[in-house]
Amino acid sequence: MALGDFFARLTGRKEEPEPAPVPAPPTTDDLLASLVRVEQLVAGGAVPAVVASRVGRVVRVVRETIPRLGNLGGSAQAYSVMATATDYLPDAIGGYLRLPRQWADTRPVDRGKTSLMILIDQLDLLAATMDKVFDAVNRADAAALITHGRFLQEKFGTGSTGGGLALGPTGSTLAPDLGPGAGPSTGPSAGPAGPLAPPPGRGGS
Repeated sequence: MALGDFFARLTGRKEEPEPAPVPAPPTTDDLLASLVRVEQLVAGGAVPAVVASRVGRVVRVVRETIPRLGNLGGSAQAYSVMATATDYLPDAIGGYLRLPRQWADTRPVDRGKTSLMILIDQLDLLAATMDKVFDAVNRADAAALITHGRFLQEKFGTGSTGGGLALGPTGSTLAPDLGPGAGPSTGPSAGPAGPLAPPPGRGGS
């Protein structure tokens, strides 16, 4: 008997059960590994081509979104990406694969739809949702780029006084002093120095 149970019996109180541990969120490697398992489920003709192509689309978008999950923080969109990779997609495919192929593809089971048609609807929904999430992630990055571009325009643009990004000499750029003989002269050629001529009216008689 545990010590807690002993004191609970003495006091007549029922001991509260310990809360179940909260599982850690999947890592990037966990998500990528789950996508690989999904690809293996549909490889080698295990599912019809219409299913394999849709699975490939969802896997591609999720794989491209995973490196950008940090931009979504703890949002519902980030959860949807993780759940699609680890639960929604493999569960949908697994449910179809557990059925006999001919039966799943031909027997109506819900409002005239076969299991194959239901799976296709689910994959189309997942694809549309992942496309929206991927678009949202990219729009966040694009917005940051636009903001940075406006900052640069305000600081270095033609109407500002904060500086310039010109790559060539401008009218306000002074030529460097290279010293005598370092480059071609830009003024009239000067001859060798000689005696100064006397001022007018002061010559010798």
